[in-house]
Amino acid sequence: MSEWPSESVVKSAQLGDPHAISVLIASSHPHVRRFARTLCATPQDAEEAAQEALVILYRKIGTLRAAAALGSWMFAIVRHECARRMRLTIHRPDVSSQVGLSAEEAVLQQLEMERVIACIARLAPEQRAVLIMRDIQGLSGAETAEALGIERAAMKSRLHRAREAVRAQLRTAVESPRSG
Repeated sequence: MSEWPSESVVKSAQLGDPHAISVLIASSHPHVRRFARTLCATPQDAEEAAQEALVILYRKIGTLRAAAALGSWMFAIVRHECARRMRLTIHRPDVSSQVGLSAEEAVLQQLEMERVIACIARLAPEQRAVLIMRDIQGLSGAETAEALGIERAAMKSRLHRAREAVRAQLRTAVESPRSG
């Protein structure tokens, strides 16, 4: 895997050097795509989120305070883009599943979905990736293990821990208002 661009490249890009900007985007692209693939629900969303993150990098590189923080900054941008795309997917009305729902039921269903998304977003990256691949993208256990480069037993263990973590977060969220 290639390295993130050097601090001197980042600083030159911040000053508007066209060559540095080109190097910055080209060398950041593989990392951004990898982030997006582990965070987004679908390969299409991952590609679109990665492209949007690179556009944001191009437009806002001047706002980055510390050149050494580029990786963290880009990860946050990609995470935001993937979450935004997931919310858009969820907010698209599915008429077949909402027939007969009252406005109150539809709002409650939407709020519950947003809680689940927030719980998934808080998972460790390796747990989030396996959960998204298996439960959202619908990949088989073998496909998921192969995509992640791990043994099937390790994939099953991560998936179990991820599901348990989401359940625990949802239980805590439900119990918290009662205890306060």
